Amino acid sequence: MDEFRAEVAAWLRENRPPEPDFLMPESFMEVGTDAQFNYLRDWQRRVFEAGYLGMTWPKEYGGGGQPQVMQDIVNIEMARQNVPFMPNTIGLNWAGPLILAIGTEAEKQKYIRGILSAEDIWCQGFSEPDNGSDLAAASTRAVRDGDEYVLNGSKIWTSLGTYAKYMILLARTNPDAASRYAGLSYFLAPMDVAGVEVQPIRKITGEYGFTQTFFRDARVPVDCLMGKEGEGWKIAMQTLTFERGASGGQAGGLSMVAVSAADVVELARSAMRDGRPAIEDPLIRDQLIGFLVEEQGDRLCGARARIPALCSERPGAIPMSGKLRGTEFRRRLCQFAISLQGANGARWVGDAHAYADGLWQRSYFNAFSATIGGGTSQVQANIVGERVLGLPKD
Repeated sequence: MDEFRAEVAAWLRENRPPEPDFLMPESFMEVGTDAQFNYLRDWQRRVFEAGYLGMTWPKEYGGGGQPQVMQDIVNIEMARQNVPFMPNTIGLNWAGPLILAIGTEAEKQKYIRGILSAEDIWCQGFSEPDNGSDLAAASTRAVRDGDEYVLNGSKIWTSLGTYAKYMILLARTNPDAASRYAGLSYFLAPMDVAGVEVQPIRKITGEYGFTQTFFRDARVPVDCLMGKEGEGWKIAMQTLTFERGASGGQAGGLSMVAVSAADVVELARSAMRDGRPAIEDPLIRDQLIGFLVEEQGDRLCGARARIPALCSERPGAIPMSGKLRGTEFRRRLCQFAISLQGANGARWVGDAHAYADGLWQRSYFNAFSATIGGGTSQVQANIVGERVLGLPKD
């Protein structure tokens, strides 16, 4: 494995794309310009063609058929060298693993290679403007008409909606079902059909990436239905296990620009407090150590989860809490980094006097996207409380 690690490290050093002359997005949720999208798509395609993406996915669908440890090595080296992330995050991490897990042979043959190569970008159609985190209240309709379904309704916070070719879509096929869960169905829906309109949403940072998607008598083929009518809720819940990291099988690669506690330590060395480096303050050093310990603990959680003796009491605790721990850690880390800057924390990207060109301020605002998508932190805390700790709902 040492030889393979060296091979990967050398390839990344030699093939890393040059720094662009535009502001790079921090994740797929900020990709808002053609220049950003094309830069990241070209990078994903190059990584895939080199054999370093989808290494564990079956060869017959475009993957590498290799052990997970090989992809883990690639992922770790990518983070160490801080190379660009993979833009097709929803395809690589949610839609692809779902299709491989429960999709038909025809679906695997049709979709998997395009996900890996970034030829086919995917987006997610779960959230709706009026329903917030209440996914079961989805009101977008899908009515069968011969060999097609007719879609009407709206989805919101559709990351990469402007560039997506396909959407994993939850829609209501039976409004009269005995329960609101039973009336939902799941579609692998094309975006390039008449009646689909995508409207970009401007974020607080001034960036785009999110969109609202409108369906107005949009027709999709019947074979876009995944599973059977009425199975949408079950399939959506399985999708969320991939999105939240509770289930494995993701294709690999980075999904966002990495920020670490070590970066904040360096900030504390240069940020000044009362005329001295902030890191000389004992309270700040104590807080930095707390972040470093927490970060290392989270990093080792994956290995811990594979050792029964270390998690036998609550075996679901690590996978089911992963999203909550990771997203809230990033938000708190960025907030702390801003606090270290004192009055300079008010400076924004483009300000000549901003530390690291306003990296931490921008990262802090962008961090909220991940604490909301895939289930808010409040929802995640409820899941851990009820399903891991066994606490009552009320």
